[in-house]
Amino acid sequence: MLSHLSAAIPPLYILWIAMAQVGGQEDREKTTALKDLLSRIDLDELMKKDEPPFTFPKTLEEFEYAFNEYGQLRHIKTGKPFVFNAREDLHRWNQKRYEALGEIITQYVYELLEKKCNMTKAILPVDAAEDEPTSFIYLSPDALSNPSKLLVLIQGSGVVRAGQWARRLIINQDLDSGTQIPFINRAMEENASSEEHVQYVWDHFVSKAAAKNVFIVAHSYGGLSLVELMNQREMQVKNRVCAVALTDSAHNIWLQETSKSTQDWMQQHCCNWVSSPEPLDTPLDPMLPDCPRVSAGTERHELTSWMSFTSIFRFFGEVLEAKEDEEAEETSNTVTTRSSSLKNKHQDL
Repeated sequence: MLSHLSAAIPPLYILWIAMAQVGGQEDREKTTALKDLLSRIDLDELMKKDEPPFTFPKTLEEFEYAFNEYGQLRHIKTGKPFVFNAREDLHRWNQKRYEALGEIITQYVYELLEKKCNMTKAILPVDAAEDEPTSFIYLSPDALSNPSKLLVLIQGSGVVRAGQWARRLIINQDLDSGTQIPFINRAMEENASSEEHVQYVWDHFVSKAAAKNVFIVAHSYGGLSLVELMNQREMQVKNRVCAVALTDSAHNIWLQETSKSTQDWMQQHCCNWVSSPEPLDTPLDPMLPDCPRVSAGTERHELTSWMSFTSIFRFFGEVLEAKEDEEAEETSNTVTTRSSSLKNKHQDL
């Protein structure tokens, strides 16, 4: 049956079928060859022919950018925000440039965390081997010791690193919106130590006050904070403070490494009313060579300030009166000396 049908097919038709089969095979071979050729062509290399090299600055200064007082990234010369399309029709080059700037921003934020926020880097894992990949986190000084509060900040995935919420916001908006620093500062303000708080108040308020005679009453741990202020702002305190009344102060000049000059000043300008069974204002043996200790007239720590209320203001009054007398005497001596000088000149003439 099949032999009979084959014999009935015209020779031309058989030839056409054969040619068609050969042509189809040639097309397949050409397609395969074309695919092989395309596979050998690096499209990225073709695109690179018209691109400048991916060599970018290593610092913000070399990029000619800097953060202004508002935490905004601005061009040093023009003052304009960051421009992504530095070169038209070179998207890959612009993207690589953006990524290079992003790495610099990351290091800049790390520096802020360490210098501005006083945070330290902790390597993870804590027991990592020498050849083991590691990461790190940042900790505030009291992160593991503060018994009250602990704030944990966790950023998202991608290119953002520790201290960042979004790199794009840092570059295009400002540091406050793109970094975790405002959260860190707020947490530190709420957990700030008494010593830091006293120093902040001194720097921003007391030191700027118009009063030439400043008096201080410090109770319990407040005395320690005041001594720490004197350690940090010794000359400022000595020049502005007239007298200090301490009540059951917790300071310790040895543990706080207070200078000899500050100790001498405390002996002349401070008095510590401490809890004692002795009558009010009874002199007590000094425990440390800093300031006189007298009885507050009570054994209850929390009552020492109230029980010594009258004595404290009498002490302030006496110190102020002595200071005013001394200033008046100095003024009188100056006038006398000047008069004598004029008299001598007159005699010489």
